[in-house]
Amino acid sequence: MGNLYEDALPPATGERFDTLLSHRGLVIERIVSTSKIESQRYVQEQDEWVVLLTGEALLEVAGRAVPLRAGDYLFLPSRTPHTVLRVSDGAMWLAVHLHGAAVSPA
Repeated sequence: MGNLYEDALPPATGERFDTLLSHRGLVIERIVSTSKIESQRYVQEQDEWVVLLTGEALLEVAGRAVPLRAGDYLFLPSRTPHTVLRVSDGAMWLAVHLHGAAVSPA
């Protein structure tokens, strides 16, 4: 048992990733962001579903700008390039990673 909002202060810079559950091929992370972030491009081997719990963010997903506000969620199939371009200070995310669920290319 835990609480999403305990120990949820943002780091001085960047993002903090806290694993809440890791079971079989499922990983659930809480991500706490600061507005002092360097954009990093991700291309992950696993599918990911993410929800922005608090704050606002601007992502680039497969070359397209995707603005998010609290409550918005997004599915990122494996190998989808995505970058967090901007985020509000103290933004909190919940990311669900589905390892082993990716479909191999034909």
